[in-house]
Amino acid sequence: MIDADAVEGLDQRTLGPQHKALPPSSWGHTVESFLATSPRLSEFTTPVLTLDRARIASNISVMADWTARAGLLLAPHGKTSMAPQLWKQQLDAGSWAITLATGWQVQAARAFGVERILLANAEVDPVALTWIADELDSHPSFEFYCWADSVATVCEMDRILATRGKRPIAVVVELGGHHGRTGARTIDEATEVARSIDASSRLTLAGVGGYEGALSHDRSDSGLQAVRTYLDKLADLHHVLDAEGLYSEHAIVTAGGSAYQDLVVERLGSLATDIGVRTDIVLRSGAYVVHDDGFYAHISPLTAGRTDAPLTSAMHGWARTVSRPEPGLALLDAGKRDFPFDEGMPVPQCIRGTEILDPDAEITALNDQHAFLRLPAEDTAALPVGSVVRLGLSHPCTAFDKWRLVPVIDDADSDEPRVVGLVHTFF
Repeated sequence: MIDADAVEGLDQRTLGPQHKALPPSSWGHTVESFLATSPRLSEFTTPVLTLDRARIASNISVMADWTARAGLLLAPHGKTSMAPQLWKQQLDAGSWAITLATGWQVQAARAFGVERILLANAEVDPVALTWIADELDSHPSFEFYCWADSVATVCEMDRILATRGKRPIAVVVELGGHHGRTGARTIDEATEVARSIDASSRLTLAGVGGYEGALSHDRSDSGLQAVRTYLDKLADLHHVLDAEGLYSEHAIVTAGGSAYQDLVVERLGSLATDIGVRTDIVLRSGAYVVHDDGFYAHISPLTAGRTDAPLTSAMHGWARTVSRPEPGLALLDAGKRDFPFDEGMPVPQCIRGTEILDPDAEITALNDQHAFLRLPAEDTAALPVGSVVRLGLSHPCTAFDKWRLVPVIDDADSDEPRVVGLVHTFF
């Protein structure tokens, strides 16, 4: 499912000052030879993003076991990390495919030999679509799926592919929701899209899909009901297309971000055993691989308090106090260029080496390269200049994209974490 040699080859890349936070002692080394020196996190400069090796392994195992018990296939969203080393771990644990969001991401995944790709998006870029068609013809083992939410999309794909591609491209009809993102807004509109795919000699109808996460951002009763209603419509669309005989021998129904996996099972799980076309339910969760201490920690069904086998946050930020300009304020050397902030500010957790930090400490703002950490004004001795704070982060998708190389540590709770790996990202 992925080229192990290509992934392992990343350890032969040479390190240098272009790699943020790596110590000068690493420059000129390969990843492999640098790791052989048993570096400690304290040797790295701040700010730095880290991944916890044991927690990643646990999260991958938790999700693999959960989807297997639920009878779902897992196609984790690879755009979360854009890290082939993590994709390999996910595929090795049984993931059915890797989901991606753009034609360029598909090209990057193919460079590492990913054999089955689900593009959770329409592809009407001529350069990308003709490349995909050529790739399918050149590699019989390559499987590719993309989405369409309108007859216009299907017509544009047909036009682009008029002189290219012997193998038809598998297309999933995307159903959306009012005030949502992309996707046909009604079952009737989506059915017309399916009919146009069926009529095309260059495309084949593969199933139905969509993204329920755009319809709710909490687990309130109204939010959960909005997701259930949408998933029920997705099931209804699948039944309509099956009854009309538009499928061949197999279909997929795909949904599921990283917030409502339980509802996907609840509302769509029975489709896999219904009488009719053979159907697989494909979950596309991606954030689970590192989880977080913010948005997903509060909303995921696989978080502590909602399951006996929870996901745990495997990513942390580390930042150093560079200024105490007034009582109650510490400035850290990390900002928007370093850590995510779109789904909540970083959360101060502890001071490295002491684990003493006032529970009321709060980051209230980020500049490009600074974080404003507010403390009780009377606590003037806390966080002297030079002290390092561990931060909990929210939203993996906007954490990875700020780093081309991410240190993997053995234990984020250790006073002196050891760096045991370096994960390359491709953004």
